[in-house]
Amino acid sequence: MTTTSDAPAAPLLAATGVTMRFGGLTAVRAVDLTVHPHQIVGLIGPNGAGKTTFFNCLTGLYTPTEGTVTYRGTRLPPKPHLVTTAGIARTFQNIRLFANMTVLENVLVGRHTRTKEGLLAALLRGPRFHRAEKTSEERAMELLEFTGLANKRHHLARNLPYGEQRKLEIARALASEPGLLLLDEPTAGMNPHETRTTEQLVLAIREKGTAVLVIEHDMRFIFNLCDHVAVLVQGQKLVEGTPDTVQSDERVIAAYLGTPLENPPGDDTDPTGDAT
Repeated sequence: MTTTSDAPAAPLLAATGVTMRFGGLTAVRAVDLTVHPHQIVGLIGPNGAGKTTFFNCLTGLYTPTEGTVTYRGTRLPPKPHLVTTAGIARTFQNIRLFANMTVLENVLVGRHTRTKEGLLAALLRGPRFHRAEKTSEERAMELLEFTGLANKRHHLARNLPYGEQRKLEIARALASEPGLLLLDEPTAGMNPHETRTTEQLVLAIREKGTAVLVIEHDMRFIFNLCDHVAVLVQGQKLVEGTPDTVQSDERVIAAYLGTPLENPPGDDTDPTGDAT
């Protein structure tokens, strides 16, 4: 990332000291994370590390017990629709499409935060309403072309193959014209070809000027894709840095695989390493 001066660009997203407690359980503890313009940042960690909970704190589904989340220097309100309006969109670990609506209709739903026409305009259906409707449909079709779904625009969402449903969810999120896109396990359940296609799509999203923060369990996907990676373990940030730095960190290896045995396999001596 380059700037016109030696000073680094201001962060797009800044999470500071984010903590989320549920009763006596602390799911996320004092996590700091920044995403800069044009960055792709990965958030990884073992199952139960608090990654999706942290996403929910960023997007207003949860109100953090402690800490702040700002976007473009302004503190985000803990309400999902206001976070979307501010410029952050997301997908979910479990696909949340409108199954009985068409592909095009699903993307048009994502446009609602960028349209100004209210209920009265919709009821009267005057020229202004029709102009806005036409603009929304043109933009939705652009996104379907971008994601390779234009020829499926009249198909019901539930009839799409799994990988295309994932693409549709991304297209719907992009319809709100976000400056930052949060992807929660976008390649879950995909075959290697679908994963590679998703990697190319995320890179293309960045090329169009949208920064990306992504949770993913596929380490090859993360390390091929991301400029910066942060690791959560038991709700706390363990380490962050470049993909090369993170994947060579012994603490990350231990977090995913358990502390390596001190003795090689076949040695009769009891291992002393503690599992994480």
